[in-house]
Amino acid sequence: QLQLVKSGGGLVQPGGSLRLSCAASDFTLDYYSIGWFRQAPGKEREGVSGISSSDGSTYYVDSVKGRVTISRDNAKSTVYLQMNNLKPEDTAVYYCAAFRGVTTVQALSVWIEAARGSYDYWGQGTQVTVSS
Repeated sequence: QLQLVKSGGGLVQPGGSLRLSCAASDFTLDYYSIGWFRQAPGKEREGVSGISSSDGSTYYVDSVKGRVTISRDNAKSTVYLQMNNLKPEDTAVYYCAAFRGVTTVQALSVWIEAARGSYDYWGQGTQVTVSS
């Protein structure tokens, strides 16, 4: 299963930073592309970012480009989402997902943008609130 860990607190002021970690507890992430998704109250789930299993290529949706960095440490079976310059509209429950069916950056972008695609593992979600 995937476990989410949040560093930096769940309530962040606008402009603040937060790092989310997504760790695999009983399997290795090496062969999985990882996606981050979020869902705000009353809104549809949306993609945030993804990193491919094949070469570590990354993808970001337009709303987070320049503010978010995704990275992976296969030795630790962990993927990180560093979020900077957070905005109130980033408030949502964040999820990570692992999927072996995506290997190219093109497929990764489709998977992230669709936000409702297939997955092999889905994390439990963690609340991120950006508010002053």
